[in-house]
Amino acid sequence: MDDPGGIREGLIAKLSEKAALNQKVFDNTFSVFGRLKEVLHELASEIDDALEEQDREAKIEYRDRGKFEAQIQIADDILIFSMHSNVFEFHRDHVIWQNPYVSGDRRNSYCGIINIYNFLSDSFRYNRSGDEGYLIGRIFVNREMRYFVEGKRQTAMRHGDFGSRTIDRGAILDIVGTAIDYTIDFDLLVPPYDAVKLVTVDQLNTKIENSKLQTGKRLGYAFDTDDI
Repeated sequence: MDDPGGIREGLIAKLSEKAALNQKVFDNTFSVFGRLKEVLHELASEIDDALEEQDREAKIEYRDRGKFEAQIQIADDILIFSMHSNVFEFHRDHVIWQNPYVSGDRRNSYCGIINIYNFLSDSFRYNRSGDEGYLIGRIFVNREMRYFVEGKRQTAMRHGDFGSRTIDRGAILDIVGTAIDYTIDFDLLVPPYDAVKLVTVDQLNTKIENSKLQTGKRLGYAFDTDDI
């Protein structure tokens, strides 16, 4: 090598910079996830109290599922908010690179992700491990606490607006409220006949015991990113 010392120093500097960037993004995302948990808990309590005052049968309940997961049950549905522990970069063909905030400084493109999944509550109650859940939203957070959201009906902060606003309690409330509203309207459809015309003996025996035949809101139908 002509300059082993210079190469080594360059690698050390690059590794240190990348590690610091990833740690900053992770810390920001984890902080946002903590605030998200607080919002979920408070919102669930407020809505549930209001429902009880109206003598309604519907219930809404919050549950902390650990360091990187939380859930809120809305009647027959469960929303699971799951933070990924890794930091991600966008593919070079992703539309996010058309945003000047990202194209002007690549470091702004590194993001942590919080996914929002919709499941049927009976899937967990009866341990139907084959049931399908649906990704209805995901929150991206970067080193500067800037964010954007992809998801069903999530229109408040799209990728084109990335960099224009830091994520705060108001933004989290909007995201959660939109996810809950979509879930309430996201009905369980009767599956096509051909999607359920065959069943194994094991599935039928299990069904008799625990109602474990596979179920999903769009079982047999396409679930597309039609409005994301």
